[in-house]
Amino acid sequence: MEDTQDPEFAQRPVGPEDDGAPAGQLAAAPADVVTPRWGNYLRNGLLIIVFLLMLWLVLNVHMPSIQQIRESVDVTSWTAILGFIGLYALVAITPIPVTIMAIAFGLLFGVFEGTAFALVGVMLGSWAAYWLARLLGQVTVRRLMGRHAPTVEEKLESRGFLAVYLLRVMPGVPYWPVNYGSGAFGVSQRVYLIASALSVIPGQLSLVAIGAFIAVPSFFHGAVVVCAWIVVATLTIWAYLRWRRQSKAES
Repeated sequence: MEDTQDPEFAQRPVGPEDDGAPAGQLAAAPADVVTPRWGNYLRNGLLIIVFLLMLWLVLNVHMPSIQQIRESVDVTSWTAILGFIGLYALVAITPIPVTIMAIAFGLLFGVFEGTAFALVGVMLGSWAAYWLARLLGQVTVRRLMGRHAPTVEEKLESRGFLAVYLLRVMPGVPYWPVNYGSGAFGVSQRVYLIASALSVIPGQLSLVAIGAFIAVPSFFHGAVVVCAWIVVATLTIWAYLRWRRQSKAES
């Protein structure tokens, strides 16, 4: 499974920027591809706007309690469930961290249902980002990933299961660069989906459990939080050590 590559991907250029590249070959990245400076200004400006908006809300708006929020949302309605899953999928396509969405699922749906719904949402969004990256092409995806591009591209050279899995559980690498990088750099769809599904379960469970504990601070929810975070910490340490061994072997 380690060297599996999608045959369809290998037979055609990845996107408009790769037109003219020989079949089965990946276009080389220009050495001077960098994130546009205006993008940094835009992100910083949006962060300031969001911060000021949140400050105004805290000072001027009476926020409902967690119990009031749960009572106002019909969590048994499939319309509401599908709506939240769709919203989660949209967030997973963007650079917005999925942490808040996962915790919200725990607040609204509890540990087990919340984890199941969160996994569906994050996988749908990740899958959509994978195919979007194939349409955009390698050059555009490198620009979108910015500082994450060299790390993700280097680790995805093998296009294997372990490469995707390590990137998923490695600290400091968000979901979205792995989603877009896997699509742009030739990871097969089957390998990508299996590795992603297995690697996101502990993290999603740990975050959903926090939301469930905030809503209902019981011993059970607390135990789930502790156990889930032990698993996440163990996987993180393992991924880091495996990453270092690979880096030393390649150097």
